[in-house]
Amino acid sequence: MLALSHYNSSASPLLPRFSNDTGGKVEARVTVEGLAQQGNHTLVQPTTSGVIVVALSMTLGIISNIVALLILANAYSLQRRRTKATFLLFASSLVVTDFIGHVIPGALVLRLYLSGGVHPEDFNDSDTMCQFLGGSMVFFGLCPLFMGCAMAAERCLGVTRPLLHSSLVTKTRTKICLSVIWLAALSVALLPCFQLGSYTYQVPGTWCFIKVLSDTQEVDVAFVVLFSGLGLTSLAVALVCNTISGLTLVLARLRRQPGSHHSAKSHDIEMVVQLVGIMITSCICWSPLLIFGLMSVIHSYKGSIGEDLSSYKTLMVMGVRLATWNQILDPWVYILLRRTVLRKIYLIAKCQAGMRGNIIGRWDPTSFPSSEKNVNQV
Repeated sequence: MLALSHYNSSASPLLPRFSNDTGGKVEARVTVEGLAQQGNHTLVQPTTSGVIVVALSMTLGIISNIVALLILANAYSLQRRRTKATFLLFASSLVVTDFIGHVIPGALVLRLYLSGGVHPEDFNDSDTMCQFLGGSMVFFGLCPLFMGCAMAAERCLGVTRPLLHSSLVTKTRTKICLSVIWLAALSVALLPCFQLGSYTYQVPGTWCFIKVLSDTQEVDVAFVVLFSGLGLTSLAVALVCNTISGLTLVLARLRRQPGSHHSAKSHDIEMVVQLVGIMITSCICWSPLLIFGLMSVIHSYKGSIGEDLSSYKTLMVMGVRLATWNQILDPWVYILLRRTVLRKIYLIAKCQAGMRGNIIGRWDPTSFPSSEKNVNQV
């Protein structure tokens, strides 16, 4: 219904102007043909298959996040090690944020899709729902990136400086850190409320984001640079911290004397593996939108976007579609990359290799001890 009202209200200025001369008839015909062509290229007609795909995507995301949250909640209740409990608190908060960030924007996009989308002439006339949807995209986009960065930094400190970590990192400080992350993301998302940037409808009129393609001003460029800069910086810091943590654990394992066992390191291995999975997922899902948005707003502001406008619109749509998969894939990192699963993967790989004297043989099954009682027989 929303789309129909937009189309009806915007059609009147484009009605043909008839006159008695031949030129008027030609003008009327050209105007009507142009209107028909415009409608063919801009109207978004929802299909049954499209609605099914969106519904299945939302259902998959909801189920994945709920399963991951149950696993993390159970692990948190049974955990006695403080470092692991801190990590699980971060991870549980990330899954909850992903769950909410999947449901709220997804429901609004589905509503816009079912209503037929917004007419292109009304893209810049963002209403309250567009402001809320755009703010949600920014908030729920930055939160996982910030949390992944904080988790990687916490694990890097725990692996490289365990004594300093035990004295600095507490449950209370972890909760304060999470509050600061949510507040920082919310502050960025609310900047358009203070005329520092703006949210507009994006092609094909079924979602809202920062203005990047047309009529961009200095504040729009600054807003996109801030959003993309914070996101890419978080990914870069997480990459550095996870690399340091991984190399530290590998070197410690290679230097270990044969026959010695350090079961505490198995927790660090599990957490670092999960963090690497989160980082890879975030890089694949969010980097395209962050980079495409930055490219689009810069070329739009310089006025050099020109004939490439349709290409940039396609890139933005591809970027946001990839970003929506972040909330679906993140939970599977915790579901699949657990110690029990990692141990089974290791045993399968070891059986396939059939060699005990090589490097992989140094990573014995005790690196991933099972939480189950009976693990001696496989």
